[in-house]
Amino acid sequence: MNQIFTVQGMTCGHCEKAITQAMLALDAQACIVIDRTVQRVEIDSTVERDTLAQAMVDEGYRVSA
Repeated sequence: MNQIFTVQGMTCGHCEKAITQAMLALDAQACIVIDRTVQRVEIDSTVERDTLAQAMVDEGYRVSA
């Protein structure tokens, strides 16, 4: 299922890598597209939305929508 999140606090490539690794830890088959300039993270995964969001929060980012 495709999920789109607004993620505040991403400022660099390291941020993108941290989020990508956190998502892949939950679902190794996930497809992740990040555009930090518009604070957007799109994830195609079978993992529940709340679980994905919490993983990003656990990495130190603010997640909405």
